[in-house]
Amino acid sequence: MSDKPIEPREYISGFKVVDIGDIRVARGETRRPRSSCNHRKMVYDKAERRVWCEDCESEVESFDALMLIAEQLDGQIQRLQRREREVKEAEQFVLRSRAAKVMDGFWRGRSLAPLCPHCDQALLPEDVVNGLAGSSPE
Repeated sequence: MSDKPIEPREYISGFKVVDIGDIRVARGETRRPRSSCNHRKMVYDKAERRVWCEDCESEVESFDALMLIAEQLDGQIQRLQRREREVKEAEQFVLRSRAAKVMDGFWRGRSLAPLCPHCDQALLPEDVVNGLAGSSPE
């Protein structure tokens, strides 16, 4: 063992945390570097006729601002179109499942059987167990 006295270190009492953003502001710069900002919080000033970013506090060119708006609008339109397709598919599925529930209700009752709309003959579960022939809805 050494006879040297123990010197207290700064990290024993806790780490000294420095916010880099505070240092940047103290130097007169913005809190966030300009290159990493995507300009998601744009401010449109009608009086000065300019567009600037609230995050990085830099002026955004009008064409870049227009492109950001157009990209967001295009993404929203695609999302709405996808949602519309999903709703149409769900409506078709609901129609089929409602028809299947009606048929199943007849077959569970065992007192009545659904009739074929064309030949008025009873459709029994045994008739469709091995599969049915298919055709177009028209």
